[in-house]
Amino acid sequence: MTYCLGIKVKEGLVAIADTRITAGTSTTVKRKMYVTQKDNYSMFIMTSGLRSVRDKAVHYFEDMISEGVVYNKLYKAVNAFGEQIKRVAEEDKANLERSGFKFNLNTIVGGQLKDDTDHKLFLLYSEGNWVELDEGSPYVIIGNSGQGKAILNRVLNDNSTMKQALKAGFLSFDSTRVSNNDVDFPIDVVLYKKNSFSIVEHRYEREDLQQIAQLWADKLKQALDDIPEEWMDQTFDKIPAVAPE
Repeated sequence: MTYCLGIKVKEGLVAIADTRITAGTSTTVKRKMYVTQKDNYSMFIMTSGLRSVRDKAVHYFEDMISEGVVYNKLYKAVNAFGEQIKRVAEEDKANLERSGFKFNLNTIVGGQLKDDTDHKLFLLYSEGNWVELDEGSPYVIIGNSGQGKAILNRVLNDNSTMKQALKAGFLSFDSTRVSNNDVDFPIDVVLYKKNSFSIVEHRYEREDLQQIAQLWADKLKQALDDIPEEWMDQTFDKIPAVAPE
């Protein structure tokens, strides 16, 4: 499984991708983040789904970039990547489904190109169609998303800082990690500040963030202890007394 998170706030974009690949009983570490940038051109792609589909679509897209194709707006690049997914579907979908595999590739694309007035974040589906994230939906998760949404829903909004977004994003990943053995470190982090046209990348290993994860767990336990208990008394008072042994 996969955990990929993209967050858009007014200040910029934050993206997190785990690197665990599970195949049967074996696990490996592979990068799920693709980054391309040059003058007035900054873009990242994260994927969740069949690895073979992902690699082929990214290679096709890379070939277009290396051959000199230039996009001036991010949605046009998203359209182009969607076309490569459709191309892979035409080539491989029937054979994959005959072998019992579902053709599947969900993608998060973020960045800012020359004629974009703002930084952008898109969710691209296996069919090649997409939606753009806006102020009403500041984040998107692909892959294993169930356990990681609660903290983001509670604390994130359009006015959050990028540092707040990264903290919340890591806690969302950590909540997913402790509940699923197919999501794990290392994690790749991408930061993009609006109008900077410069993507920053960093990989965090388990030992880099172990202290932060433990601090969060301790604070959760303390917050639980700090919640008043009087509201429970009328329920617990109904429990009959137990005679001492």
